[in-house]
Amino acid sequence: MSGRDALILASDDELVRQCEVDRYRASGPGGQHRNKTESAVRVRHVATGVSAHADESRSQHENKVNAVKRMRGALAMGVREPVVLDGFVPGARLAALVAGGTAPLGARTRQTATYWVAMAHLLDVFVAAGAELAVTAAHLGMGSSQLAKLLTHDETVHRAVNQYRTQRGLKPLR
Repeated sequence: MSGRDALILASDDELVRQCEVDRYRASGPGGQHRNKTESAVRVRHVATGVSAHADESRSQHENKVNAVKRMRGALAMGVREPVVLDGFVPGARLAALVAGGTAPLGARTRQTATYWVAMAHLLDVFVAAGAELAVTAAHLGMGSSQLAKLLTHDETVHRAVNQYRTQRGLKPLR
């Protein structure tokens, strides 16, 4: 298991121990109460510099829990690991994600650490393949349209994919 995978799969407490946690007053709607309490939470992973925040609740505790959940996704989206495509064989989590397609990927599934590990591996292959759909799909043993559907089903993943494609001068996925 890679270092990134261990971070994503770590318990909330273990992940928080590796982060700086800031509490602050959030701006925006919410009336007087929002302006009087420091309920917004930002967590920044010290080793990688990746950060996530939450400010939608009046409860600092709820915001901390949400920020840690978002940190897992931010680590999956922001920390790439090298992949050698010659003789590439997907790991168990990535293989399960590819085999399942988008049907089982509801909102609850997308909040799990296992999903984020699989998505991180998928993005590693995608980046190693030069952000090319056909090349990535061939290495994963799936069709390009299936891969496009998988990469665009979640807004966060879709945004990251389009950033990689734009960096390489490719058109964004719709």
